[in-house]
Amino acid sequence: MSHNTVIAALFLVIPATSWADEPASLQTIQHQWAKCQYDTFNHDNKIKCLKNNITLNQQALTKQPNRTDLKVWLAINKSTLAGADGGLSALSLVKESKVLLEDVIQNDPKVLDGSAFTSLGSLYYQVPGWPISFGDDDKAEELLKQALAINPNGIDPNYFYGDFLARNGRKSEAIAFLKKAQHAAPRPGRPLADQGRQQEIATKLKELQ
Repeated sequence: MSHNTVIAALFLVIPATSWADEPASLQTIQHQWAKCQYDTFNHDNKIKCLKNNITLNQQALTKQPNRTDLKVWLAINKSTLAGADGGLSALSLVKESKVLLEDVIQNDPKVLDGSAFTSLGSLYYQVPGWPISFGDDDKAEELLKQALAINPNGIDPNYFYGDFLARNGRKSEAIAFLKKAQHAAPRPGRPLADQGRQQEIATKLKELQ
């Protein structure tokens, strides 16, 4: 598998909105991410969408530097762009995401129901290993289990752990976690993200069963 193919497998994240003086809200950033991830199918438009959303996210974080939730989403945005765009620039983007997520885990580990653990764990199993990047399945599993300890019934921690298990040939375990993700409660204000993730879960389960 090529490096670009591995990077392209990375989970995705956010897009563009209005250029108002006030910083974009977390809800706006999350909604725009879902549009980029699940509604923008043209490659060039998706890249533009993600870059615009990174700009919005960075502007919001600059004005509110102590917002760890915005740091998590900036990391998600950057890693999503890495997955969409590929190439050598993707490696620097995922490293930037790693630094952001490690900072959040150190200072506010339970923010957004432990999403920093989920996001960093997913990076660890999807990026190449040494010497190209920091990929490490043992570290990935450790982080994903920490995410599940904080949010045991969440759609994302169960989905990503299920995906990790599937990639490592642990089929029966993977199916169990994916089914748990499938039955997760809807997230308030995030119907598009939930719909898109449920489609990914269904696809993954079909591949395994």
